[in-house]
Amino acid sequence: MSAFLEEMAAASRARLESARRRRPQAALEAAARAAPRPPPLKLAAESFDLVAELKLRSPAAGALTAGSADLERRVTAYARAGAAAVSVLTEPSRFDGSLEHLERAARALATLGVPAMRKDFLLDPYQVLEARAAGAGGVLVIVRMLSRPEIGALLDCARAHGLFVLLEAFDARDIEVMQGFLAGPRAGPPLLAGVNCRDLETLEVMPQRLIELAPLLPPAAPKVAESGLTSAANVQQVAAAGYTLALVGAALMQGSDPEALAAGLLSAGRAARRGR
Repeated sequence: MSAFLEEMAAASRARLESARRRRPQAALEAAARAAPRPPPLKLAAESFDLVAELKLRSPAAGALTAGSADLERRVTAYARAGAAAVSVLTEPSRFDGSLEHLERAARALATLGVPAMRKDFLLDPYQVLEARAAGAGGVLVIVRMLSRPEIGALLDCARAHGLFVLLEAFDARDIEVMQGFLAGPRAGPPLLAGVNCRDLETLEVMPQRLIELAPLLPPAAPKVAESGLTSAANVQQVAAAGYTLALVGAALMQGSDPEALAAGLLSAGRAARRGR
């Protein structure tokens, strides 16, 4: 792993151990099962969708917004624009996130029929249960950080609790690992195949990697382009390359009208898919 992922994994492990001391897993699982069922992820058939992100800080760009006061207004704007899901950063040390942000976002989105996804550096099924108890409908799983058995345990827990999963790859080796989990039919909520084009050493985005890696992704899985998408032209390019979703964070957080920008990006992606 890169130094950045090692740092994030160590911080995640420390938070996991602290959470377990405060709340036994049996109690957390009971809370997860008692939580209201989140909205399902609904993807447009043969078209293009947007995962809009709530991210207060970027390790590369610094603070993206003044705080979380307008959290509910922002995520509902994403939903009104047509986002299929809202990704919520819950990592506190480098992204200023929290599980409270996920809870607030999930509550605001529930009435609009849009699921929230926990985006964090998850290591253990306990953290999937935390997401479910907070109201999430999905979780991110970073292939690079985990062994195959660890990935399998997270996927099994997510499926048991009705959560979709975005499997995230950074290179061809990650995609090779991903292939084993996406091969063949699978019951339950969808598994998404994502490519993050951020360089893990420099934290710079390398958009061309999205195009280079697209042909390696499993053909049957919904394909998600992540990082570095700031304009309609960017989204059109990844849609033309075969991606069926884009995950957009910083551009939406920094834009003056996130609803209009989200709607415009979604429209651009769908137009590009129609033209393929």
